[in-house]
Amino acid sequence: MQKILEQAVKNGLQEIYGVTINSVEFQATKKDFEGDFTIVVFAFLRSIKGNPVEIGTKLGEYLVENVAEVTRFNVVKGFLNLVISDSFFINSFNAIYKTKNFGFVAPNPKDKAVMVEYSSPNTNKPLHLGHIRNNLLGYSVAEIIAAAGKKVYKTQIINDRGIHICKSMLAWQRYGNGETPESTGLKGDKLVGDYYVKFDKEYKKEIATLISEGKTEEESKKQAPILLEAQEMLRKWEAGDKKVVTLWKTMNQWVFDGFDETYKELGVNFDKNYYESNTYLLGKDIVAEGLQKGIFYKKEDGSVWIDLTEDGLDEKIVLRADGTAVYMTQDIGTAIERFKDFDLEELVYTVGNEQDYHFKVLFLILSKLGYSWAKNCYHLSYGMVDLPSGKMKSREGTVVDADDLMLEMTDTARTISQELGKLEGYSEEEKEVLYKTIGLGALKYYILKVDPKKRILFNPEESVDFAGNTGPFIQYTYARIQSILRKADFDYNTTLEIGESPLHEKERSLIKQLFLFPEIIQNAAANHSPALIANYTYDLVKEYNSFYQSVPILGCENEQEKIRRTQLSKKVGETIKSAFKLLGINVPKRM
Repeated sequence: MQKILEQAVKNGLQEIYGVTINSVEFQATKKDFEGDFTIVVFAFLRSIKGNPVEIGTKLGEYLVENVAEVTRFNVVKGFLNLVISDSFFINSFNAIYKTKNFGFVAPNPKDKAVMVEYSSPNTNKPLHLGHIRNNLLGYSVAEIIAAAGKKVYKTQIINDRGIHICKSMLAWQRYGNGETPESTGLKGDKLVGDYYVKFDKEYKKEIATLISEGKTEEESKKQAPILLEAQEMLRKWEAGDKKVVTLWKTMNQWVFDGFDETYKELGVNFDKNYYESNTYLLGKDIVAEGLQKGIFYKKEDGSVWIDLTEDGLDEKIVLRADGTAVYMTQDIGTAIERFKDFDLEELVYTVGNEQDYHFKVLFLILSKLGYSWAKNCYHLSYGMVDLPSGKMKSREGTVVDADDLMLEMTDTARTISQELGKLEGYSEEEKEVLYKTIGLGALKYYILKVDPKKRILFNPEESVDFAGNTGPFIQYTYARIQSILRKADFDYNTTLEIGESPLHEKERSLIKQLFLFPEIIQNAAANHSPALIANYTYDLVKEYNSFYQSVPILGCENEQEKIRRTQLSKKVGETIKSAFKLLGINVPKRM
């Protein structure tokens, strides 16, 4: 419709004023005025001299006469509001009602793919609240990009080597007495995480002892025997010591198994895993080539650097003096490896905003190395998640465990649902499934409705509110629609005719809101922002609830209106379900 109007406006201004314009500016019609499309007349004053109200009136008259769908207009200052015919809305709704997966675009097999990296945890501790935002963002962005018509690969790089895992391994050797996830009943990631905390406690004791013996704090931190032993363990691992490698494999597998349970509960998945133990040497050859080409330079101590000061950044080390790689080296190599493994158009890194500078440097280095695809690398930077209790620290064991939080969300949903007393006729098993659906829906929606760049203060109880901009409120509306459809004892799947029944203003508003869904998906994909999907869904639900409260649906005496409003309800329900699927949220049929 907008394309039709744009061409008609161009033709009208040419015919009335003899001027040619390049574009027409549209904006949403304000609630106070009648209209479905609003044209900004002020924009034409660059080409036409005159009063904007007069110009708008002449243009409105032309459009009513020449565009069948324009039934009437009004002009408010420099804004031309156009009213579009019922027939246009009903015909358009007929088309989308029959469309399966409305708003989704099938991928073109010839197009290149997009890879989205997320999660990427360390194997020395369980996933925590920060990982939840990371996983929900990465998974949702991948689903949205796929819905927008791209082939998508979901991936993670698991940080399964280094001093952090050696600390857990050493603490388990010293204090574990051979215990396992099976013998303790603990998830493997939690068991290993406990020993990471244990290491830190023993390390601090040794530091305190050394300080009491007269050493400085800095000396004590470097000379604590437990740390020196962990460093020696890392050297043995890098040298391939069989005993150390066997323990490393065993404890990492405990963690991988634990992660898999958490991912399943959270409802996220991956197409491919990369492991730092396989990638940490990648990039060294690339650095050697870059050194020959003069992109990098070597300092007197043998370390290799790149000078990015002319680009507004600083100097960055890419290889240590002893020839070992740094994270930047590894990331250069891993990015190149991924573009070799897959025919990629874009690579999206879901990583917290504390790494903003790192990714600026990485993408610039890749560009200087001559990789044209470097411009298609994107850092999906997000803010931290805080709780009312304050900041989390892994070493001290004060992290909010992801599993515990998901369990707490289910418990919160259980408490609130029981207080509301709306679950008569449910079996205990059905209730538990529903509590989990509501609890996880609340968690996911609360996190995803916020722009990724913003920091979040997460309040579990506030998120499980059945009113306002929350997951449960939207889920409840979906369940209400399913109830209407169950009660509909007539065939409502017929093609609507224009007939004599005019559209109610609430029907018109609801259809207009539905029309936006395909564009919202494309915008959310382009901006890597699930928040656009979340807030669109909330707006759709508000529009539906206003419709529900303003007009009868199943109680309509007019058969045409009853069918139309039932169809509208059904399509809104389908769109809520589709939108929530993109956010990784389930919807219940009853609540």
